[in-house]
Amino acid sequence: MCGIVGYIGHRLAQPVLLNSLGKLEYRGYDSCGIAVAERSLEVTKAVGRVVELSRLVAKGSATAGIGHTRWATHGAVTTANAHPHIDCRGRIAVVHNGIIENYLELRAALERDGHRFVSETDTEVLPHLIEKYYREGRLEEAVGLAVKCLVGSYAIIVIAAGSKSLVAARRDSPLVIGLGDRENFVASDVSAMLDYTDRVVYLEDGDICRVTADDVFIANSGTTVSRKVQVVPWTAEQVQKGGYEHFMLKEIHEQPKAVSETLAGRISVIEPAVTLDIEAPANPRNIVLTACGSSYHAALIGELLLTRLARVRARAVIASEFEQVEPTLDSDWVIAITQSGETADTLRATKKARAAGCATLAVVNVQGSTATRLCDDTLFVRAGPEVSVAATKTFIAQVVAMYLLALSRGTIDRKAETDLINELKLIPAYLSRLLDRESDIAQHGAYLARFTDIFFVARGINYPVALEGALKTKEISYVHAEAHPAGELKHGPFALLGPNMPVVALAPKDETYSLMQSSMKEIKARGSPVIAVVDEGDSDMEQVADYVIKVPAVQPLLSPILNTVVVQLISYYIAKTRGCPIDRPANLAKSVTVL
Repeated sequence: MCGIVGYIGHRLAQPVLLNSLGKLEYRGYDSCGIAVAERSLEVTKAVGRVVELSRLVAKGSATAGIGHTRWATHGAVTTANAHPHIDCRGRIAVVHNGIIENYLELRAALERDGHRFVSETDTEVLPHLIEKYYREGRLEEAVGLAVKCLVGSYAIIVIAAGSKSLVAARRDSPLVIGLGDRENFVASDVSAMLDYTDRVVYLEDGDICRVTADDVFIANSGTTVSRKVQVVPWTAEQVQKGGYEHFMLKEIHEQPKAVSETLAGRISVIEPAVTLDIEAPANPRNIVLTACGSSYHAALIGELLLTRLARVRARAVIASEFEQVEPTLDSDWVIAITQSGETADTLRATKKARAAGCATLAVVNVQGSTATRLCDDTLFVRAGPEVSVAATKTFIAQVVAMYLLALSRGTIDRKAETDLINELKLIPAYLSRLLDRESDIAQHGAYLARFTDIFFVARGINYPVALEGALKTKEISYVHAEAHPAGELKHGPFALLGPNMPVVALAPKDETYSLMQSSMKEIKARGSPVIAVVDEGDSDMEQVADYVIKVPAVQPLLSPILNTVVVQLISYYIAKTRGCPIDRPANLAKSVTVL
């Protein structure tokens, strides 16, 4: 959620910190601040955006500093609660991402020792605790002693007045070191440093790292350790808008490429067969897919595909509810789906699965993320950097990964498998054709923007897509939206139907088609406007729906991929018509790294 950055090197620190914080704005935040160090600490904080902070920062000559974008958890959105936080003697400054669960106990003890607090945050105990142990020139030792007192999660960067180094530490929250020439960086996200370097080191849980302009020293449990240097496969240019009004729209249009990249090298050019470079259990008793948000909707599609195509028992479980699951040693395969690889609930579920001895697989977009190091193996979705808070191309790449997983395990009907693989290879071209019709879909989105409530309905494999459409609409347009299996409307939701409750119905020509027609007639009979998403060549639905959006006709089992793009564009144009901040919706963060 929060974003943290640190810099030490040959440049002026303030411009680097402000630029890096700007790169983290997509994560979601409500206040921000920086601290730079020379002989003393200079701290500047603001409620609002980084651009407002930049107006307050006085020019200086410091070449080391730390910065933070805060999304309020403990305490209101105020300057006092913004980071960095300092100790009462003004010697130590800290930025922090995570939750300190025992902060009240620590705060009470520190207050008894004479420490004075000025904020409501859990983070403020950190600079006071570090200051308690600090001896001149021994900041790393003080941080090590302080973090032993903490219960909870943290990624922290610490700087001391007069110090020629930064100290960073992590537990259950992401932190990465960027390696430059006579300069080094620390951040919660590689995007913060891509303007300066693409060489990074990902810290592990328990790592404490001292960073100078020329060197990086990492220790864990008192022992010096080395971590692999990795090259980030993205460029700074890839995280620019490229002429689009919003990152979300740009990323929707990047989906044909994201699908092509996800498929690349995984479908044989000799025969229609899927081969994944992962070690999977030969005959797992159960496959459990666990995820949150949009990734959970991809898991639901994966559940159906694995069950139907691979004939294995599969189920999707919301990661925050994984505590109710009892994974079984040596018989279950747990697949964790997370675009960032840092989703706290998904990582917690994965740790439980590993503790039970289950084989684990991460389906993830970010190389070097915690999930890739935690799981036995990784299936990268190769969507590229995604900046908008609302997941689009990462979701569709996850869905494609579910097809690959199911097909890689083989199917009973070889001809059906061959046909499906051959058409899967054509999906990028179908997506490009569909995106050419954006202006038509935009009109329907603008129409729906006048309503305050919307239903999305579908049956079968498209029901998760209806869930995704409702989620996207809520996330970026603040319109109340719900998704239901079409057959469930009569069991309660019918009470809400009427002229002010439009319904978006996903109705490809699959085995549920006639049932969808019946459901839509029932909806129309109660006065709700109906927008049907149907296959090209389908004229029957025009007799039932008020409006029709036509998508390229594909095998029914592949229809969720195309229908996803339609609901994404509908939600985007609802939000645009309503004048919403599409890329940075209120109260949301790109990566939910706290429980």
